[in-house]
Amino acid sequence: MKRVVQWVGVCMLFALAGCYHATINTGRQPSGQTINRPWAHSFIGGLVPPAVVETASACPNGVARVETQHSFLNMLAAFVTFSIYTPMTITVQCAGGAPDAPQSDVIRAPAGDATQAMQEAVRRSMRTGKAIYIDFE
Repeated sequence: MKRVVQWVGVCMLFALAGCYHATINTGRQPSGQTINRPWAHSFIGGLVPPAVVETASACPNGVARVETQHSFLNMLAAFVTFSIYTPMTITVQCAGGAPDAPQSDVIRAPAGDATQAMQEAVRRSMRTGKAIYIDFE
């Protein structure tokens, strides 16, 4: 019996020693602005995910990188609550600069001539299957 308890203890030690870390890079150039949520509240081992991090107002040029992880303190909280409460750390790095559009997919149009520019964008998009940007000057 003592051997079984030791074996279970070793297995639990290895199971709890693992950490969770995921990084998503969008390919955009990062800026110095970040949004950090060190205690994003998640429950039941992550089955109930944390609230969405609203980035639209803080990152007007979009997101360059999102990183989620369980820090040591996050894992300690999960261990103490038997994974009922499983917080995680979420870090979002904002992108710098406006999104770049390929010059071949841009239609330059005077501000008063929206109808003709829209028709040309629709024709070009139907022909190429790509998004066409309209730059009103």
